[in-house]
Amino acid sequence: MTTIMINTTKVLTKEDLRNKFQGLEKKLNLESKKQQIKELEQQSLQPNFWLDHFKAAKIMRQLADLQKEVEEVEFIALELEEDLNEEELKKIDRELKQLETKIFLSEKYDQAGAILSIHAGQGGTEACDWSQMLYRMYFKYAQNKGWRVNIIDEHPGDEAGIKSVILEIQGRWAYGLLRHEKGTHRLVRLSPFNADNLRQTSFALVEVIPIIEEEEKAVEIKNDDIIFESSHSSGHGGQNVNKVSTAVRITHKQTGIIVECQTQRSQEQNRKIAMQILRGKIWQLQENKRQENLKTIKGEHKIAGWGNQIRSYVLHPYKMVKDLRTNYEESNPEAVLSGELEGFIQSGLRNL
Repeated sequence: MTTIMINTTKVLTKEDLRNKFQGLEKKLNLESKKQQIKELEQQSLQPNFWLDHFKAAKIMRQLADLQKEVEEVEFIALELEEDLNEEELKKIDRELKQLETKIFLSEKYDQAGAILSIHAGQGGTEACDWSQMLYRMYFKYAQNKGWRVNIIDEHPGDEAGIKSVILEIQGRWAYGLLRHEKGTHRLVRLSPFNADNLRQTSFALVEVIPIIEEEEKAVEIKNDDIIFESSHSSGHGGQNVNKVSTAVRITHKQTGIIVECQTQRSQEQNRKIAMQILRGKIWQLQENKRQENLKTIKGEHKIAGWGNQIRSYVLHPYKMVKDLRTNYEESNPEAVLSGELEGFIQSGLRNL
């Protein structure tokens, strides 16, 4: 009996790509973005624009991000006007898939920056080392995206690694792309800290919240709602940092949330960052409650907890990184831990 293999792979055509591009262009509302660019450019020309340096810098970053997004779309439009060979068609197809990602980023704060926290689980030095590995992974991913990363708070491990670290990630779409990374991450490997080289399982918790600015009304925090404390900073910065009470600790009375920040040289800046984190944490609590109510109505209620692992990184006895929610997996954990997270990010956006 003769078996005939039929190749059903669809051949890419310029017309298919043009139709896909036109659909994406409409959904991305390019004209609205061009109008936003004009408005931001007008703001930047005002005589008092740079009096508030931090607000001005934020507007300029937003302007640059919007300009880049529009330029990317217009560049693809120009490419589609050329005579294209097979490789060029594949290249445009990849560019359109990247553009398509924006369609899945429609939640309220998806365009915002993110506060990403990593906390070592039980396991002492092993867990602290695992937290350090995750820190490097997310730092490299952010660098590859062209985002700016600042360490807000860091507690080193007793022997190696870090017990916890809080990162401020400034960049358009940072929260939207990273929001599905929150949860427990599990590592299985041969222990580098054990003389017998035994297999060890380590856990770390990743938290991701959006950066919510003070002028936004989504989360309103009154002065009476918090307890504010200041102290001498014990972090990096040398003797000048320790001469004044720059470190801050803010407790939210209603929820019991406590936020500390000591990395900046001024108390005002530490307070500003701490309040950003507090707003994000309160918003996350409200969002979690809303989501749980929806799941209860739909009959999908599931208790959130430390045991709910989202991803497993196995370095021994085989090599595999697998997302336990989407079943997406890759067989090169070294590349993933070096910041090549795009496959997991895209799978999360499309399936969660």
